[in-house]
Amino acid sequence: MSRGLPESLPMTDEVEVGLTAIYNWNYDSEIDQIRNLYANALDRQWIALRDLDWDSGIDQDKFSKTFSLGGFPIQTTDWWKNLDPDTKWLISRKSTAFLLSNFLHGEQGAMMVAAEMVNAVPHMDAKFYASTQTMDEARHVEVFAAYIKLLDEVQPIMPSLKKILDATIASESWMHKAVGMQVVVEGLALYTFRDMRNASEEPLLKEMLTYVSRDEARHCAYGVKYLGHVIGEVSDELKAELEDFAFEATRLLIDSRNSGNARNSMFQTWDAAGIDSKAILAELAKERDTISAAIAKQGGQAGPVRGFVIPTLRAIGLFSERIEAHYREMFAANLSEERAQAMDFSLGLPTDLEAWALAET
Repeated sequence: MSRGLPESLPMTDEVEVGLTAIYNWNYDSEIDQIRNLYANALDRQWIALRDLDWDSGIDQDKFSKTFSLGGFPIQTTDWWKNLDPDTKWLISRKSTAFLLSNFLHGEQGAMMVAAEMVNAVPHMDAKFYASTQTMDEARHVEVFAAYIKLLDEVQPIMPSLKKILDATIASESWMHKAVGMQVVVEGLALYTFRDMRNASEEPLLKEMLTYVSRDEARHCAYGVKYLGHVIGEVSDELKAELEDFAFEATRLLIDSRNSGNARNSMFQTWDAAGIDSKAILAELAKERDTISAAIAKQGGQAGPVRGFVIPTLRAIGLFSERIEAHYREMFAANLSEERAQAMDFSLGLPTDLEAWALAET
């Protein structure tokens, strides 16, 4: 017997969408780099429920020993080493469920934006590519939801991420959509996926992130190649708008002055699970030297903004002296004026994003 329609509607949210749909009657390739990305996307498709070993489940021991806390080397501290296994498992799975849940919500937003981009972008090559990204993002939503179900339960979306997704989806400009999603959200995600994949020895998670990171590298490359192709032709006024849009999206996620940022949202998740975040921070503060040495050993902590988002903005021509001052001001408020002014913003973007994303470090 076939199943009927559900009796109640799913839990949903709404945001008004405003954009102009554009036909293009030229079907020849206009931007070879984007057509090549489209061909690569067709060649690299995978099926989440077929190509990953779901029967293996999650290896709890390996997961707890090697989970990622956004690049923070918590496993090097004596405090962590002295925790009992049950507490390690609770903290590691709750932290990862929080991160993956927000990746899941972000991937749904990316799916919606990619579908909009098919309508809104003017070049046929870009429309072709956006159609493949829509499929990629649907697969990512599916795979993250499946892994979280094994691990814990889906956590609510961070307020800051919801604001970014709403602003990106509601924008009438496809360039704002591309900057918000392809540069900021996808860039922060790819950098974090890379960190999580390199840190983890849990087989299913590592395999899943390998597939996802390969797709995300292509999505970021689309933003770099397509925006890099068109930004030089827009007005200085529009460039400034796009710079401000990218900065505001970045600020919402990482600025400690924003109560809905990623760190504070994760601590709220800990507290809700009975994990005293204030007590943990106090204990970790006692091992500041150990933590600093571990960060230095792994090459310092450029972080996703300085290590990826800013290089991307520079590469596409959206990092003027004016907007650089805003980033330094934000870093000064979160770190210190001295460290912010000394920051090197000249880091380059990897030439081969997929090789960089999948490299073992």
